[in-house]
Amino acid sequence: MRYILIFWGLPMGFFWGWYFLSYNDINFGLLFFSRVLHDFAFGFYGELLGVDPSAIGPMVARACAVDTLLIFSIFGFRRRREILEWWRARVRPAVSEPGRVPPAE
Repeated sequence: MRYILIFWGLPMGFFWGWYFLSYNDINFGLLFFSRVLHDFAFGFYGELLGVDPSAIGPMVARACAVDTLLIFSIFGFRRRREILEWWRARVRPAVSEPGRVPPAE
């Protein structure tokens, strides 16, 4: 799980952190987080792809959602036995010992 967080979560957090800081021009005095660089980067990619630069943000969001779904589907498939065991233990009612009354809720 730590590798998923390192190789998936850090780049996602870095990109979306940059995106929202630069989109809202919260630049902390750095050009990297400025709206000028944001508009330049998305204008460049818009020209390169032949799409409107304002459409790139939602396209990236959809790609990230699909990527996230794919990664966690693979992770869930690889850990399906442990997940199923956990689910059964969670759903299964507690087996009471003979002569013991379960606590009231």
